[in-house]
Amino acid sequence: MGKIVAVEYTTLDGVMEEPMWSGPYFNEELGNWQDANLREADALLLGRKTYEGFKEAWPKMEAETGHFGVKMNSMPKHVATTTLTEPEWNAIFMRGEVADAVRALKAEPGNLLINGSGVLVNYLTRHNLIDEYRIMVYPVVQGEGQKLWEDGTKIALSLTDAWRTKTGVEVLTYVPA
Repeated sequence: MGKIVAVEYTTLDGVMEEPMWSGPYFNEELGNWQDANLREADALLLGRKTYEGFKEAWPKMEAETGHFGVKMNSMPKHVATTTLTEPEWNAIFMRGEVADAVRALKAEPGNLLINGSGVLVNYLTRHNLIDEYRIMVYPVVQGEGQKLWEDGTKIALSLTDAWRTKTGVEVLTYVPA
């Protein structure tokens, strides 16, 4: 049975949208941690907006990101979309009820990694389908923007790991309680 892990960038006030604010704090520690997250995954699970952004960005970054970029570009991507029709970049579009499609994926061997995809994370959280949340909390307050958790999202979590980078990013790992 597969496991679904959501890896998210957030500010202190919970904003996850357009994480350009993360750049000054990204260092080798976070790079190694992100590399380990990707190595554990057999496929990506993405929302449409994140998929479209990644599909445009990652093929151009493969040379500068080495094995990380090669894996990002080559691994399968399961995408929740109702509007896209032509899968590219090793994508498999999930049709119909997304919760049912994700349950079927979890029944198969292999781990799924979610990056970004805030709408999808909230949806899967409401359906109790995420096994682990790995959240990077950056020492920044944005004041506005899309929050990781939508109003009304409720979930009890248990902290299983926590550490701080030299640049002040808190890396927190939670599982549903």
